[in-house]
Amino acid sequence: MKFGSLPRPHPRPKLTLKQRLRAWAIALLVFLVIPLFVVWLIVCQPSLKRNSPSNARVDPAHLEATVRRLSIDRVPRDFAHRDNLARIADEIEAAFAESGARPRRHTYRHTGLYQFHNISGFFGPEDETLPRVIVGAHYDTYDEFPGADDNASGVAGILELATLLGKLEPSRFVLPVELVCWPLEEPPYFRSDGMGSAVHAASLRENGVPVRLMVCLEMIGYFSDTFGSQSYPMPLLHLYYPERGNFVAVAGDLHNRESIALAKAAMKGATPMPVCSIAAPRNLPGIDFSDHLNFWDQGYPAIMITDTAFYRNDRYHTERDTPDTLDYERMAQVVVGVYEVIRSLTVAN
Repeated sequence: MKFGSLPRPHPRPKLTLKQRLRAWAIALLVFLVIPLFVVWLIVCQPSLKRNSPSNARVDPAHLEATVRRLSIDRVPRDFAHRDNLARIADEIEAAFAESGARPRRHTYRHTGLYQFHNISGFFGPEDETLPRVIVGAHYDTYDEFPGADDNASGVAGILELATLLGKLEPSRFVLPVELVCWPLEEPPYFRSDGMGSAVHAASLRENGVPVRLMVCLEMIGYFSDTFGSQSYPMPLLHLYYPERGNFVAVAGDLHNRESIALAKAAMKGATPMPVCSIAAPRNLPGIDFSDHLNFWDQGYPAIMITDTAFYRNDRYHTERDTPDTLDYERMAQVVVGVYEVIRSLTVAN
C-alpha cells in the first residue's frame, strides 16, 4: 500500500427482500403502531373492568313524558322566556320533593336585571364538610327550538335518578348526593359567568364545599345503529371508536382520567348499553361543551355523559330536535348506568 493511500471500504452487503421488509416492519412499529397504541391507552382507557347487571329499573315511558312536557308544553324555554324557565324550575323542585329529596333553590340575578333559578335535590348526609357527588343537567334551550335531546333528555334523566335514589334507605348513604338542574347553558350565556352551573360551581368553591365528582348529563337520548351515523372531531378517532352511534360516551379532559375510568367501570355491564370513554385535551372540539367546564374552572373533578351531541344527532339546535326522535329504551339504560356511578361512590353495600 502506498503511503497516504486509504484502504478501500468493503462493499456493503445488499439486503434481501425479506430483510428489507423486516426493516420496514420495525420502522412502522416504532414510528406508527406504538404511538397509536399509546394514544389509544391514554385517550380511550381500555379496561376489562365491568359492573354486574344492575337491579335498578327506569320506565322509558316516564322519560318520554318528561321530555314531551319540556319540549312541547314548555316551549320556548330559552333565556328570553323567563316565565317558562321559572315554571320549569318550580316543576323540578316539586319533583325533587316528591321523590324524597331535600329541595333547595338558588336564585341569582345576571347583569342585575332578571332572576334565574338553580334547583337542587339532596340525598344522604347533611354534613357540608363531606365531599358530595353532583349530577346535573341544564333545562334551557338554544333559541326557541324544542330541545328534546338538548337537553330535555338530561333533565328527564335527573328526575328519574331522584326517583331511584329516593327508594334507598337514607342510612345507606355515606356521602351526600346533589342532583341539580341549571338554566342558561346555551348561547348567548355559554362560557359566561351567567351560566347557572358557573354560579353553582363558584358558590361551592367560595364556601369551601368539597366535591368528590361532578357528572354532567348532556344529551343522552339519541342513538342510531346505522353504519356511519357517528362522527368525531378528528379523523384519527375513527380508528378507536365505533362508526355506529349506538353507545354512550363518558368524556373529560386529561386531568379527569381517573374519574372517567371510574364512571366507565360502573356503567359497563350494568345494562346492555355499550360504553365508550375519551380523555382528551380541553382544546378538542366538544370536550368542554357543557356545564362541567365550570367545575373544571373551579378545580373540581368533573365528567360529561353524553350521546355525543352534534357528532351524532344532526337535529342539534334545530326545530327537528323533537321527542319522537329519541330512543327511550336506551336512554333508560343510560340513566341506570349513571345511577350505578352514583351508588358506587356514595352508597354502602
